[in-house]
Amino acid sequence: MRVKKNSGELITFDPKALKRSLTKSGAKKEEVEEVFTCVSNDLYDGIPTKDLYKIAFDYLKKYRNSYAARYSLKRALRDLGPEGYFFERWIGRVMQSFGYESLNSQIVQGNAVKHEIDIVAVKDNRLIFCECKFRNDEDAKISVTTPMYFLSRVKDVQENTYRFFGRELKLSKGFLVTNAYLTTDSINFANYYGVGLISWNYPENYNIKDLVDNAALYPITCLTTLTKEQEKKLLEKDCILVKDLIKNPSILNDLNISSDLVNSVLEEANELMQVDKITEPFFE
Repeated sequence: MRVKKNSGELITFDPKALKRSLTKSGAKKEEVEEVFTCVSNDLYDGIPTKDLYKIAFDYLKKYRNSYAARYSLKRALRDLGPEGYFFERWIGRVMQSFGYESLNSQIVQGNAVKHEIDIVAVKDNRLIFCECKFRNDEDAKISVTTPMYFLSRVKDVQENTYRFFGRELKLSKGFLVTNAYLTTDSINFANYYGVGLISWNYPENYNIKDLVDNAALYPITCLTTLTKEQEKKLLEKDCILVKDLIKNPSILNDLNISSDLVNSVLEEANELMQVDKITEPFFE
C-alpha cells in the first residue's frame, strides 16, 4: 500500500506512524484501535495524504472534537498563515508559557547593519533571538541556506549589549523556529555552529509537536467547533492560544454565535487542556 504526498511522490504506507498519530490525539486505546481499523478499511493504493488525514480526522471527531483537534495540529499551524505574522505571535506565546518575557518584531543594531528580530525573549539573564520561518506546504523543508543566513545575523549582533525588560544583556543564543521540516544538512550545520533549532519534528522530545501536546499550547486554529473566519476574528483580537480563550471566554460574544455553540467551543477547549505532563523548556 502506498500513499501520495502533496509533491506527487509515492511512499510506502506506514501503519505504525498512523497509529502513533492517532494515539497522540488523546483517544483511549480501544478508540485508537477502532479508528485505526476504520481508516485502514477505507485506504486504497495511491491515496493522497490529505485524504488519509481527512478520513482519520472525521473518525476521531465522531468520538470527541478534542481528539480531532489534537490530530489536526499540523494543519492548525498552517492556518495561522498565509503570512507568518500569527505564527510569530504564537511562538512568542509559547515562550511566555515557559517563563520568558517576549516581544515581537524588534529592530536591533548589529556591528554592520540593523536587524529585525522576529522574537526577542528574556528569562533571568538569558537573551534569546528567534528567527521564525513559516511554511504553508505541509511537506516543506528548510534548506541549509536558511541557518547559514541566520548565523550571519547572529554573528553581527552577538558582541553587542541590548536593553530589554530593564536588563542590559548580550545574546545568549539564536533559535531558528519553523513549522516545517529540516533537511539533514540544515541540522548538521546548525548543530556545528551552535544555532538552536525547533521544527515540526526536531529535536526529539522538544519539537513543536511534542512541546504543544505536552504543555497544551494549542493555537486557536486547532478548534474544530469554529469556522476559519471565526478563528481569524479571534486571532485579530490577540486570542492566539486555546488557553487565551479559556481565560477570557467572553471574547466569544464578539462572534455572535449561539449559546449552544459557545458551550461546545468551551468544552472542546477545556478538553484540550487536559494533559499528563509538562515538557521542560528547550530554549536553554
